[in-house]
Amino acid sequence: MMKMRKLGNSGLTVSPIVLGGNVFGWTVDEPSSFKILDAFVASGFNFIDTADTYSTWVPGNHGGESETVIGKWLKQSGKRGQVVIATKVGKPMGPNKRGLSKSYIHSAVEASLQRIQTDYIDLYQSHEDDPATPLEETLEAYEELIEQGKVKAIGASNYTASRLSEALRVSKEHKLPRYESLEPLYNLYERSKFEGPLEELCLKEGLGVINYFSLASGFLTGKYRTEADLAQSPRGAFVKDYLNPRGLRILETLDRVAERYRSTPAQVALAWLMARPSITAPIASATNLSQLKVLLESANIKLDQLSIEELNKASA
Repeated sequence: MMKMRKLGNSGLTVSPIVLGGNVFGWTVDEPSSFKILDAFVASGFNFIDTADTYSTWVPGNHGGESETVIGKWLKQSGKRGQVVIATKVGKPMGPNKRGLSKSYIHSAVEASLQRIQTDYIDLYQSHEDDPATPLEETLEAYEELIEQGKVKAIGASNYTASRLSEALRVSKEHKLPRYESLEPLYNLYERSKFEGPLEELCLKEGLGVINYFSLASGFLTGKYRTEADLAQSPRGAFVKDYLNPRGLRILETLDRVAERYRSTPAQVALAWLMARPSITAPIASATNLSQLKVLLESANIKLDQLSIEELNKASA
């Protein structure tokens, strides 16, 4: 039986895998997105992560595409009460539409609520730090949204240890809501940004952690092993930097552990994340139902200490 987890001290109880919404309205069309969302919830999972900027990088898109797909699905399925929705604010959405000023947060949240077709957002996250806006102003804006019932809890994404620490201090000093979670870049290949001061801070302060790029843009699935493999996918270009002796050593170890558990490299890479005490739930996206099934099955894999140490050593 899958065990739900508490997201820090947010009061939210979430599944051990977060469904990444970045692909909805990008590499996955609306009907396929609905199928993936239905199957995710039918399997007992409940945590969906998106952002207002998904997917501004696609020619012809303006942002809000992912939230819009999720909103239509919520309306059609009637499953709002069964899911925890996380979205983000702060990255550029057009001229003068960015940052974490009080006025911008208030206008951005209304736009997100409208697209998601909901009255409230479970976890509203600062997508990136905004050094131009005082932390106190940002946190006051969030306090107002929580008081209005539009947001249940807040989180930070892409913050450094020093800025996150400062934000927590400001919350405490001014009795403002605090960031209850962090969304960092973290996976078996990219360990240095999170491990160290940032991870230690999250453990010390009891923050939930939902990491993105859990499979290193698909590299940890093992489908890219040579330069020739990179042409297979729109994400191939991201993966080029991982094809080096260390990357290949990680894949070899994933293969070995996967064989031991009769599973796949992707499942082992996710299980390694879920076994780490600091991680609440890794974010992973799927573009079809068979991919989703593979991802969700990783929640049932409990790696032993030997396998964890092998993977740690290979990726050190």
